[in-house]
Amino acid sequence: MLKKITNLSVKIAERCIPDPLVIAIGLTMMCFIMVISFTPYSALDTIDAWGRGYWSLLAFTAQMILILSLGHLVAHTKPVNAVLVKISKNFSSAKSAYIGITLIASFSSLFSWGIGLILPAILSCIIASNLKRRNIKVHFPLLVYCGYVGSLVGMQGLSSTIPLILNTPNHFLADKIGLISLSDTIFSNWSMLIVLFIMIALPIFVSNLHPDKVREYTGENIKIKNTNAKKLDSDKWHLSQKLENSRYITLLLGIFAGIYSLQHFIQGGSLNLNSLNMIFVVLGLLFSDSVKHYIELLSNAAKVAGPFLIQYPLYAGLMGMMAESGLAEIFVNGFVAISNSESLALWTFLSAGILNIFIPSAGGQWAVQGPIIIEAALQLGADIPRVSMAVVLGEAWTNAIQPLYLVPVLAITGLNIRDIMGYSILGLFLCATIYLSALVFF
Repeated sequence: MLKKITNLSVKIAERCIPDPLVIAIGLTMMCFIMVISFTPYSALDTIDAWGRGYWSLLAFTAQMILILSLGHLVAHTKPVNAVLVKISKNFSSAKSAYIGITLIASFSSLFSWGIGLILPAILSCIIASNLKRRNIKVHFPLLVYCGYVGSLVGMQGLSSTIPLILNTPNHFLADKIGLISLSDTIFSNWSMLIVLFIMIALPIFVSNLHPDKVREYTGENIKIKNTNAKKLDSDKWHLSQKLENSRYITLLLGIFAGIYSLQHFIQGGSLNLNSLNMIFVVLGLLFSDSVKHYIELLSNAAKVAGPFLIQYPLYAGLMGMMAESGLAEIFVNGFVAISNSESLALWTFLSAGILNIFIPSAGGQWAVQGPIIIEAALQLGADIPRVSMAVVLGEAWTNAIQPLYLVPVLAITGLNIRDIMGYSILGLFLCATIYLSALVFF
């Protein structure tokens, strides 16, 4: 029965789901129509709001391009690649690969959602390639999906944006609710049990999705040059060539950057996208053979970053329309209006999941939804940490089908969104069952 449902879902996705850029443009037009239909904004006002928001995610776009490029670079240095290949050799069947990559993604994303997003994508290529050499058939789109869906628990991990905001002194809602400890949000028994249940259910679920017709990894998405080949006639090099091929230049800068990174954490700095990117910079410099080798690795990695340059600004414009016009506030208020102290968390979860499609940024979403649901929680006497975590769960829920976060995974693996969306839709229903059960019964 599950296999029939899976085959149907995959077939529909393959035939109906367009490129992520088409989805982003479609969502933009949909939002435009809703704004001029349900808010006082005129068409020109809405277009102006879109334009003002268009560049608001430039820093995040740059961070994501760097984390993708630098993570890809580090994975293709000799020491790290050797470790990843060694890990891939531990899988002896397709089923073990599906389960293993899901768990690796989950554990790594609980530490950092950035690592949990990029590492499994890279590792899935290596695992698929290794299994193919051993004549073990693994369905590559499903393997990639396993790595992505496993990373979704990272929304309840150490880098979860909303709980960290609420635990930060002088956050924008501090005058109403003060500080909310992480022990009441991501480290609460309730939240950790949800994570545990998902990490048990997901591997079992994905291991049963293996199709009859397998699509193996082709290895054609990135062509890696053999930059480690022995250099010929090095004794005839000019000074410039010797500097370009010197191991000590990158080693020096790697140590320099490493000292800064170490100091950052010693002084109490957190692991965020900037500090994670700096770690990747350090590892890339320390493990590359020379400046020339580093540049070649980075050039290969940069080839997969193109989709970010147009799609992320489109989502930023989308967020601008939703937030500035007041459409997001109208939407959230509609759910709050039908809530009581017991059901507020449930309706918050559903509204957050839908809103996340249009505002795929935890910080941006909390800026819009946070003040409304916190005020409602205070008036209704609802549990504020639980309601806040309902926003986190709603975001994690629809991230399963959120193109913004699928783009880097697809770029690394060379797949199209339609290749994995069929599995993503099934995962969406599974996670909804778990989250709704937690909100209603516990």
